Amino acid sequence: MAEGVLRHYGAGRIEVESAGTRPSAVNPTAIQVMKEIGIDISGHQSKHVDELKGRSFDTVITVCDNARESCPAYFGTAEKLHWPFPDPPHDRVVTPEVITRFREVRDLIHARFKAFAESVL
Repeated sequence: MAEGVLRHYGAGRIEVESAGTRPSAVNPTAIQVMKEIGIDISGHQSKHVDELKGRSFDTVITVCDNARESCPAYFGTAEKLHWPFPDPPHDRVVTPEVITRFREVRDLIHARFKAFAESVL
C-alpha cells in the first residue's frame, strides 16, 4: 500500500521500490481498499529485499519491525526511517471486520506516505 501511495503522489518524480523479508502475493483485500481511494496496486508484485541488494537509495523506509532489523545491512548510507504500521489481518475469509482493519491501516499509510511524498517534491 505504501508503494502505491508513493507512486501515486510522486507521479514519476519519486523512484519507488518495495520489498520485504517475506514476500508474497499482493493481498486482494489491499488491492480492493486501495482502489476505493483511487490507487490501483493490482499490478504490483512483492519482491524479496535481496533483489535490491547493491542498489543505492537516498531513503529507506521500513514499515514493520522484522524489516527494520534486516534492512540496515543492505542499504548502507541511505537515510533510514522506521514507520511501523499494524499488519492487517490475513484471514482467508474476508469479513466486514477484516475490510475495516485494512481500511484503517490503509488510511494510516496513506496519510504518512502522502505527506512524505509532498515534502520531498
